[in-house]
Parts: sequence; C-alpha cells; structure tokens
Amino acid sequence: MKVTVFGAAGWAGRAMLANLRGPHEVRAVDYGPEAWDNLREIDGDWEGETVHADIRDYEAVHAAVEGSDAVVHAAVYSARSGDGGYGPANDQSYLVNLKGLYNVLEASHLLGVARIVHIGSCHVEHPKGVFFDSEVRRPDGSLYAVHKRLQEEMCRQMHEAFGLRIVVLRPCYIVDSRLGLGKSGYDLRGRWNTGWVCRHDLAEACRLAVEREGLEFEVLNMAGAEEADAFCNRRYGMEVLGLEYRGDLDQYR
Repeated sequence: MKVTVFGAAGWAGRAMLANLRGPHEVRAVDYGPEAWDNLREIDGDWEGETVHADIRDYEAVHAAVEGSDAVVHAAVYSARSGDGGYGPANDQSYLVNLKGLYNVLEASHLLGVARIVHIGSCHVEHPKGVFFDSEVRRPDGSLYAVHKRLQEEMCRQMHEAFGLRIVVLRPCYIVDSRLGLGKSGYDLRGRWNTGWVCRHDLAEACRLAVEREGLEFEVLNMAGAEEADAFCNRRYGMEVLGLEYRGDLDQYR
C-alpha cells in the first residue's frame, strides 16, 4: 500500500517510517527540512519520499494525501520556549493539533483513503481508578489534554458521519527501550512508569492497524507493561491488532 505519514520526522514518526518501509510504499510528510534535524544523530537520514507541507494548510495537506491508500497522523504541536507553548495566547497549538487533523481527515474522506491511523494520547491508569476502554475519555484539563481529547472526538465524528475507517492509538509515554531513552532524551534508568510504550512497538501497532482487515473504528490504549492490563484495554488492542509487545522495558525497572 501507499502509506502517508504526517509528523514523520518526530519521535514516533521516525520509528513508523522504519517499520512501514519494506512492506509498504511510504511518503513522509513534515513541515520542512529543519524538522529532520532533531533526531538525525539517533535515527539517521530518511532516504525515502519526503514531502514538506504545512499541516495547517488544507490545500497542502490534500496534495500530500493524494494517491494514498492509508494515512497515519502522528503530527503534534511541540511547545517551544519563547513561542507561547501550550498557552491560550498561542493559536499555533490549536491550528496544528485541531485544524491540522481536520485537514487530514477531510482530505482522506474526499480522496477515498481506505484506512486512517491517528496517534492520540491517554493515561494508562485513570486518576479516579476507572478502567480505560474506548468509551472512557481522558479527564485532565491541560490545553494539550483538551486537544488530544478533541482529536479523538473528531475522529469519532468523521467515522460516524462518513464511514471513515479509523484506528486511534492511545500511548501515554513514548520511549525507546532499545536506546534506553525517553522522548526528550532522558535516561530511562530509575524512571519506571506503567505508562511507557516503546516507540518501535507503537510503530508496529500502527502498521498492523493499517493492514488489519475488518476494522471500522477502534480506540486502543498502548502500553508495554503487562500490569497495564488491569487499568486499560491494552489486552483488547493486542487481540484486535495481532500485536505482540517486544520492547524490553523490564530492564529499566
């Protein structure tokens, strides 16, 4: 299949490119050449098809999606010092996270994309002890949390309105068990958290979600630790996708 990945230069996106490449023809989309600088020392250069597109620009998104059989939406606004971060005065977080996702979903709808995978976000353990299944939304109220919940609802709405086949994957903390690093480069030793998922396992879940027949709309929590089964629908996600978690997180307990 032709799979287009938005947010391809990011922490999760780079793992997705490595996983999807080979079985599929991959188009990597991010905002510009500078997006690839941050992880070059870790992940090297991406030599496949690359498109630079502003996800806030519908026409640019439509052009990037055209010709795709499946789309993976892993783009997210990254708060940077000096630009307002996730604050009410900074419109860029809204435009990237909300308008950007809408642009991807609308273009996918109009172009007849067969499968969409959206990388959401959610706790593994609910702060009030409620079991997280697909119907239990994240309850926290930071602007980032509000955006991620609204993204999930947007996916649900577009599925119900137009029949888009969408799988929402809900990681909490995305780490790299192979390198022993967290997203911001911190050492995993001594920082164990039940919410961890290795980015390579998340990438595998993403590929399986693209390939799996019969999925209409699913919301699946992603967590690498077995004890997460007691808190969220991790086990259900493994069964639905045929996923086996391979990242060795136990070494960092």
